[in-house]
Amino acid sequence: MTKTTHVRETLALGLPLAGSSLAQMALHVTDTVMLGWYGVLPLAAVVLGASSFFIVFVLGSGFAKAVMPMVAAALGRGDEAQVRRDTRMGLWLSIAYGVVVLPIFWWSGPILLALGQDPEVSAIAQAYMRIVGFGMAAALCVTVLQSYLSALGRTQVVLWVTLLAVLLNIAVNWALIFGNWGFPELGARGAAVATISTQVLSLVVLGLYAHFLPALRRFHLFQRFWRPDWQAMRQVWRLGVPIGLTGLAEGGLFQASALMMGWIGTVELAAHGIALEVAALTFMLHVGLSSAATIRVARFDGQGARPALRIAAKVSVLMSLGVALASVVLFVSIPELIIALFLDLSKPESAAIIAYGSVLLVLAALFQLADGMQVMALGLLRGVQDTRVPMWLAAVSYWLIGIPCSYVLAFPMGYGGVGLWLGLVVGLVAAAASLMWRFWRLVG
Repeated sequence: MTKTTHVRETLALGLPLAGSSLAQMALHVTDTVMLGWYGVLPLAAVVLGASSFFIVFVLGSGFAKAVMPMVAAALGRGDEAQVRRDTRMGLWLSIAYGVVVLPIFWWSGPILLALGQDPEVSAIAQAYMRIVGFGMAAALCVTVLQSYLSALGRTQVVLWVTLLAVLLNIAVNWALIFGNWGFPELGARGAAVATISTQVLSLVVLGLYAHFLPALRRFHLFQRFWRPDWQAMRQVWRLGVPIGLTGLAEGGLFQASALMMGWIGTVELAAHGIALEVAALTFMLHVGLSSAATIRVARFDGQGARPALRIAAKVSVLMSLGVALASVVLFVSIPELIIALFLDLSKPESAAIIAYGSVLLVLAALFQLADGMQVMALGLLRGVQDTRVPMWLAAVSYWLIGIPCSYVLAFPMGYGGVGLWLGLVVGLVAAAASLMWRFWRLVG
């Protein structure tokens, strides 16, 4: 297989997955934009609430993400029964997790207050989180089905269903945040209802597709779904828990930054949320390429084709580097224009948010290369089902290096939000270097 073939096959998987990741991110961006039009206080509250939801989601999504390399490797071995077993138990574990974490969302207000957040912002965030918490199991099951279908090469349907969810999210937001079309004006709670609506719709559509598509019926995914498969569950648990904890370590870095920015001020927190949304949009391109790398590496690993595996990995890394360089140029060139897209410019606080957010977005350009490389390295390592050591490398990079650096630079050294973001850069660079070293050490 030539390098050109590797590029073509990576793009065939990666472009729909990148598009799906961007569309998934668009769900959060539309919430941010529409709440930015509605008011700064609800925006700040949903920045906290959505980022808190994401932290809990990331931990549980380890089971869903484990399904992708396990299904791809099983296909590489020609073991179709294992495809069904692994996916089912991924769904089982996701549902159980969604039920277990619901109390965290119900009592999120006291938790946010204990973390030093503004009482009014915390009250609105709790109202938001009490609603979205009931969608956790559905959101995780959607991710399992996305992993399953992507590993089978059905990336187009993942993209189209996610785009459909974005349209529904915009419509419900418009109706319920602002009280249009005769609906009640619910503000942040309206955004929560929109979020849970999109999760349920996505789950139903993907589930019907996976069950009824003739080409996939041979897997019998939902036949006797209620029967436990303890061996497959242990395998998904073994691979998925470290993936979830790795995501928690990275997500914790950004959640800690949001909490610390909340200590600085509401305007700064709103600017921080917008700048992170923009940086996350380009990051989703890396996530899509990383998922494509996971699938291709896992298949080659299942076939025992190590030379092809190494070439596929190199091609994926180079493609991710190209995306990172393009992002750097964009962020440095027009930061003010990008931030302004998220705000109602007639509101008096918008000018301050644009000024502060523009500085943060220029800083975001600094960690584009590192952020892309660390997520690509994680995808490659998952492809060879190596998750435990990467979990520890990520935890050290983010919690023992990144968060302390952010705190010290922001507060004792007095650099505020700028110092906080420089600490993010340090943590991401440490993660990228150590994880890439781990992968190439394994595959030689």
